[in-house]
Amino acid sequence: MSKKIAIGGDHAGFEYKAAIIDKLSAEGYEVKDFGPYVNASCDYPDFAHQVASAVENKEYELGILLCGSANGVAITANKHQGIRAGLAWNTEVANLVRLHNDANVLCVPARFTTLDEAFDIVNTFLTTEFEGGRHQLRVDKIACA
Repeated sequence: MSKKIAIGGDHAGFEYKAAIIDKLSAEGYEVKDFGPYVNASCDYPDFAHQVASAVENKEYELGILLCGSANGVAITANKHQGIRAGLAWNTEVANLVRLHNDANVLCVPARFTTLDEAFDIVNTFLTTEFEGGRHQLRVDKIACA
């Protein structure tokens, strides 16, 4: 059974988002595009909240957000209690946000990665499992509720 992935971003991540959707769909993932749907200036929270809500409500297993620096989408997604959004600009960080932090939303800075790097970051995130153990104790302390 393939993983269900929610994806979104803003105008700076628009081209990467389209390419990642195509690649993941070809690999058998079920991908839902939460926008934007046109390459025009837009407000990233409008789309980051939708992706975060879809993951938080367990409609989708994991989320991917793409914007210029990925900071805005990460901040927005992390406002949701059930979300652990991690910003990753290389595969080592993508591995650690899953392995140690059990991140359920990946935030990729499109202006600071190539498309090939973004593909590798996404692949690492989607194929790395949470290590648990001592890390579970730390993850359990993250939520404020």
